[in-house]
Amino acid sequence: MNITIIGAGAMGSLFGSFLVRTGESVLLVDTWQEHVNAINTRGLGVEFNGKIKRVDIVAAHDIPADGKSDLVIIFVKSTQTEQVAPGAVKCLKSNGFVLTLQNGMGNADGIAKYVPLDRVIAGTTSHGATLLEPGLIRHAGVGPTVMGMWSEKSNAGLENIKELFLRAGIDTRIDDNIPVVIWKKLVINIGINAITALTGIRNGSILDAPPTGELVRSAVEEACKVALAHGVELPDNMADQVFKVAKATGSNRSSMGQDVDNRRQTEIDAINGAIVTLAEEKAISVPVNKTLTALIQTVQKNYNNKEN
Repeated sequence: MNITIIGAGAMGSLFGSFLVRTGESVLLVDTWQEHVNAINTRGLGVEFNGKIKRVDIVAAHDIPADGKSDLVIIFVKSTQTEQVAPGAVKCLKSNGFVLTLQNGMGNADGIAKYVPLDRVIAGTTSHGATLLEPGLIRHAGVGPTVMGMWSEKSNAGLENIKELFLRAGIDTRIDDNIPVVIWKKLVINIGINAITALTGIRNGSILDAPPTGELVRSAVEEACKVALAHGVELPDNMADQVFKVAKATGSNRSSMGQDVDNRRQTEIDAINGAIVTLAEEKAISVPVNKTLTALIQTVQKNYNNKEN
């Protein structure tokens, strides 16, 4: 299988390192030239449990327009999804698939503006990863990957991709109700990302202090109310699921935390900000998520303030 991964940050690089071990052809695409050069020069370094392994994998700065990819996996930030989707079409075979495992809401719909709906697969993953330096990532947490067709019309080819992922050592299952799966992942991100980004802590540290736990629970409960108002019923124990994921990825710095650390734009508008927008549509008050969103937006706005 010919696989192109668009967005070779921590998660894109991690999945590339898994998939190339199966013997498939894998290309990592990223705009960060220093990262691309490092991968091509000395291989992709993956740190896990204190040990670093080098993986031989090809990286490129530009998305190929050769129409040869059986599978394109998009791992860019949600704010960039519609920027790269046209390129995904150009490198995709006519019977190929585009898979999004990104955080936040709206990614699959954004891809479907350019890619035929029956070619779009959406999903989530609970793996955790941190980009340490050009050409080096840390695999900071292990968890399941769930995927399903964004259109209910077709499941063709999905089983083959699942089997590919399993061969690569990625614990993967198919779910026929993928919108609910994405909502669950959204709520997990709501409980972890903004709070860790603002406080400078790792995921596992949200378990250490009762006030932090209460803040997580409040943000999650607001999100669940909004989901229900939009016809999505989530489990009553979603906050407990957030704490479980935080423990499993305890040493990981959330993706939003990494963005803030490196003064990059975050996905706040597609995570907590999405809840604020959806809450307004149903006249629901979400003060915790509104505050977390405003705080991250304030931090972003002041990245270039020399007094910070």
